[in-house]
Amino acid sequence: MCSPSRVIICLLRNDLRLQDNEVLLWAHKNADHIVPLYCFDPRHYVGTHNYNFPKTGPHRLKFLLESVKDLRNILKEKGSNLLLRRGKPEDVLEDLVTKLSSVTAVALQEEVTKEELDVENAVKKVCSQHGVQLQTVWGSTLYHRSDLPFRHISRLPDVYTQFRKAVETECQVRPSLQMPDRLKSLPAGLEEGDIPTLQDFGQEDPVTDPRSAFPCSGGETQALQRLQYYFWDTNLVASYKDTRNGLIGMDYSTKLAPWLALGCISPRYIYEQIKKYERERTANQSTYWVIFELLWRDYFRFVALKYGRKLFFLKGLQDKPVPWKKDPKLFDAWKEGRTGVPFVDANMRELAVTGFMSNRGRQNVASFLTKDLGIDWRMGAEWFEYLLVDYDVCSNYGNWLYSAGIGNDPRENRKFNMIKQGLDYDVNGDYIRLWVPELQNIHGGDVHAPWALSNSALAHAGVTLGETYPLPMVKAPEWSRHINQKPDSGGFAARRGKGPSLTPKQHRNRGIDFYFSRNKNV
Repeated sequence: MCSPSRVIICLLRNDLRLQDNEVLLWAHKNADHIVPLYCFDPRHYVGTHNYNFPKTGPHRLKFLLESVKDLRNILKEKGSNLLLRRGKPEDVLEDLVTKLSSVTAVALQEEVTKEELDVENAVKKVCSQHGVQLQTVWGSTLYHRSDLPFRHISRLPDVYTQFRKAVETECQVRPSLQMPDRLKSLPAGLEEGDIPTLQDFGQEDPVTDPRSAFPCSGGETQALQRLQYYFWDTNLVASYKDTRNGLIGMDYSTKLAPWLALGCISPRYIYEQIKKYERERTANQSTYWVIFELLWRDYFRFVALKYGRKLFFLKGLQDKPVPWKKDPKLFDAWKEGRTGVPFVDANMRELAVTGFMSNRGRQNVASFLTKDLGIDWRMGAEWFEYLLVDYDVCSNYGNWLYSAGIGNDPRENRKFNMIKQGLDYDVNGDYIRLWVPELQNIHGGDVHAPWALSNSALAHAGVTLGETYPLPMVKAPEWSRHINQKPDSGGFAARRGKGPSLTPKQHRNRGIDFYFSRNKNV
């Protein structure tokens, strides 16, 4: 008499890839049939926790649907498939376990924040009720949680540099997993499920804007193509440290973050490709800096593991009371790019239209909202959660806590100077004119502070402050040091240079500029 087939369900969440996927590999080794499953959890398409913004915006939803479609195609080529269901994972699993009757285990990748942990606990309960094993794996970071040189996560340093030095000297990155050429098939009789459309979620397809710095599609296939292009086809990775603070176009940074966020590419695979590139082409500060940024991503995930729900608390990790404002008019002007501060407005308009914003832009608009306007940092964090194509809960909230001065930052009261930053990273104003076309006739760096121009200069540019473009909501006193009034020209002297994409020389050898600047007024 034949023994019943062993079936393992692989609940995929933020691990939408075949390569280096321990969930799929473990299931393949321990089952006769495996069921890769993705659930469109309705809780992802409601309002955010505090301010009820939509949780998942159109750019990320489109990217997710593309990623799911790509993974289904990849799995089909390997003799498998991806089941798609709309519903809470715990409910979907209950139905599948009941229907199949031969399920021996459910496998999933662990997450670290509350909503994801709530799902894991609900899944655990279902498994327990049905006598099914729950197998969890850790696969979201470069360094494995079990390999950290801290005896307990509570010993994780509260300063990134201490964490980085410890893992770099005491840890090894585990090799990526070798996947089989063919995967175990699905059991008979399962409907694969249709790929939903944006309209099924009550959203419209976003229009791709030709100005976008991220006009890419979701999925493992596209992620691997992007890495191939950025590393091997163009050698752009060898100058990454010099260009990473750019603002315009695809090539100033790796742009791997959206694929990393959904797990379409593994951080360990990126690391291995960097090491291969260093062996075969060149090893320099730029190639190291890609690893440096992956470590930041790791750090924020481990910080979330250490602090739990404090990541989302108003007082932050430091339990620090700050008299935050909740002024809807100020916030609306910020989110719509109507603050009257061109560097802020350009970045916020780019985010709204494309779902993407440069790292440099994110640091500045977050500083402006929290430090110049004094608005509740959670409003900004939840707005980013809604719109960012590369939204990652740990990195997003970790960075916002930094900006608000209530996170892991070793120094207090860091504040960005919008004019200095604009002139440092968009010296000729090209980025502003790209996204704030009403200022396109103001030439050079003068566009960073139109209020400093004479009436005649503004009239010549066709700008009427307060009508065609807003007056600034605030003017921080420190900005004036970077606006040199010149009565004869009606403007101010901007630093001259070649384009907006190169990191200024004085910044190139800092750690991450945002976190390790010696000058608090950066």
